[in-house]
Amino acid sequence: MTQPTLNYVNCPDASGGHRMAYWQWGRADSPNVVVCVHGLSRQGRDFDVLARALVEQSAGRPGGLRVVCVDVVGRGESDWLKDPMGYQLRTYAGDVLALLGQLHAQAPVSSLDWVGTSMGGLIGVAVCGTSDLPLPAPVRRLVLNDVGPAIQWQAIVRIGMYLGQAGHFGSVQEAADAMWAISQSFGPHTPEQWLALSRPMLRRVSEAADAKWRLHYDPAIAVPFKLETEESARQGEIMLWQLYDNIKAETLVIRGQQSDLLSLQTAQAMTQRGPRARLVEFSGVGHAPTLVAADQVAAVTGFLLG
Repeated sequence: MTQPTLNYVNCPDASGGHRMAYWQWGRADSPNVVVCVHGLSRQGRDFDVLARALVEQSAGRPGGLRVVCVDVVGRGESDWLKDPMGYQLRTYAGDVLALLGQLHAQAPVSSLDWVGTSMGGLIGVAVCGTSDLPLPAPVRRLVLNDVGPAIQWQAIVRIGMYLGQAGHFGSVQEAADAMWAISQSFGPHTPEQWLALSRPMLRRVSEAADAKWRLHYDPAIAVPFKLETEESARQGEIMLWQLYDNIKAETLVIRGQQSDLLSLQTAQAMTQRGPRARLVEFSGVGHAPTLVAADQVAAVTGFLLG
């Protein structure tokens, strides 16, 4: 399979519910599931290169593999919430539980892994660190891509400077160039790689053939984010460390050596407590590795399939 299928799951909320989209790769009946969850303003097609590699490398294994890459609500092909204050971790974790229930009903899940970049990693910490959740199977292996329980405040400030500015662009290339201007911490990419990552980030402003482009997400995802304070961030850090210490899954932490979000001190602490993660760092990269470069893909596939 060179392209995924687009699917939806209905999720409850106080305003009558919403649909979350997800992209499915590999065997739809496979009992072996890898869930991939993107960063704050990204979407599920970020994982195309990794998903293809996982499916290809697992082709000869019993049962194959099903890789599910979500568009977190408010992003990609998912609905936008009526209440912007719903754009928070508890909503996202609840939506993933609904997704896992649907996947398990379609084909029983016996092996479950998680790959989370930035926000997607925090959702994974919440899911893996909360006891007695109705998971179809315990999470076996967890990849936390450039995120941990302690997040550097200056990174929150930096992200807040551009989050919510959906923009209008005359072409895909113009939009890709604008995104690159605020994303160079992702590390070196060829023009082809960056364009492939950029296309799914865009939507037409209208149906007109000459319509401009905008970013894919609901600008209102910035509303709760911008209410964060240093004090609330500290309180959240305490809760996240408690969740992290409860994790039983084998855990890999990936860090860009120049990351301004995941400090080396926090990453090293993650190797000493809770699941005692193994740590892999990539030079020339900040926040966050895109899991497109061959060495980054190999680190994740080797951990999940090894």
